[in-house]
Amino acid sequence: MLRSTVLTIACLFAVPVLADSPAVTAPAQPTDMVRIFDGTSLDGWDGDTTLWSVKDGVIHGETTPENPAKGNTFIIWKEPVKDFEFRASFRCTADNNSGIQYRSQRVSSGKQASNKWVLKGYQHEIRNEENFPNVPSFIYDEKGTRGRICLVGEKAVWTAEGKKVLGEPLITAAEFKELMKVDEWNDVVIIAKGNHIQHYLNGRLVLDFTDEHPEKSLSEGVLGLQLHAGKPMWAEFKDIRLKHIH
Repeated sequence: MLRSTVLTIACLFAVPVLADSPAVTAPAQPTDMVRIFDGTSLDGWDGDTTLWSVKDGVIHGETTPENPAKGNTFIIWKEPVKDFEFRASFRCTADNNSGIQYRSQRVSSGKQASNKWVLKGYQHEIRNEENFPNVPSFIYDEKGTRGRICLVGEKAVWTAEGKKVLGEPLITAAEFKELMKVDEWNDVVIIAKGNHIQHYLNGRLVLDFTDEHPEKSLSEGVLGLQLHAGKPMWAEFKDIRLKHIH
């Protein structure tokens, strides 16, 4: 009788174990996506050619102690994007970080214009790291005021009053460590429709963001790939595809 009573009390005060949210996978690639990197040249791209080149069929960006980046610098695709789907693969060193800029504006004057290829706007963070929170795929406000706008694992909305995170995490820290391929190629999908943005890494939804800020939400701009100022680094991108959504 005593054992039964103890078990009953234990059940009443037990902490429930919440099941992980089911993983959301990336949609199938549209058949009409266009390759915007031909694998042999930088045709259609504008960047500092002392830092950017084509190497073994990929876009290769590299800084060295002898040839550093003078501030964050980008190689920029010639056509602006509005609503779009973007797919690519990346890899980079762990010494520094990179990024995929989108719906961004060129900065050509003022203190922020440290070189001729400066961008301001949404950035899909690129890192060779697997431990939260400094991992690839969060949204950073490059040259803006909001910092890390939306972190990996978050479903969030940003209004005039600020940011609000909704529901359970899309992915846990432990799950991300399994998903991220350190020192290897990783696949990115970015889908932006209106003010709704989704980032997928290696086929899994890792970020879902709705930007309802009346002044800071971005609807159109250019794409770019980043080399970060600071420690010498390299970053590579391949299989770069784009679809404009009308």
